[in-house]
Amino acid sequence: MRHRFFLPLLFALLLPLQAMAIAFDVEQLPDPTQEARARTLMRELRCLVCQNQSIEDSNATLAKDLRKIVRQRIEAGDSDAEVRQFLVDRYGEWVLMRPPFKLTTLLLWLGPVLLLAVGGIALLIGIRRGKQVQQAQALSPEEEARIEALTRDP
Repeated sequence: MRHRFFLPLLFALLLPLQAMAIAFDVEQLPDPTQEARARTLMRELRCLVCQNQSIEDSNATLAKDLRKIVRQRIEAGDSDAEVRQFLVDRYGEWVLMRPPFKLTTLLLWLGPVLLLAVGGIALLIGIRRGKQVQQAQALSPEEEARIEALTRDP
């Protein structure tokens, strides 16, 4: 009877260790300042496999490789902009969590504002139409008789 509960309990206790494995990156730069820069950059770069996570948060193999590249470039003396540009040249602007504001990304940046504006205009039109419906005149006795005649069972 005890063995039946032991195995699920063991798995339940080991589950948090799997989550912690992502947080603790084995490789780190010896200089804490450089490591902090690398971590900041890693938060700004998208995992190309997960697509919705930064490479710092992702445990994908490609994310690990990208973290290694970021650390190597920082250790080599590259600035943050140079590291970003190196990865953009290699993987395209999709690697950036916040792509730059330019003509090709205009819809990406202005899309939410445009959707909000269209939604607001649609809401205003709906409210106005609702008021117009409420202000409609009552039916005349002839119109009511005609409706009664059309809806009566044959």
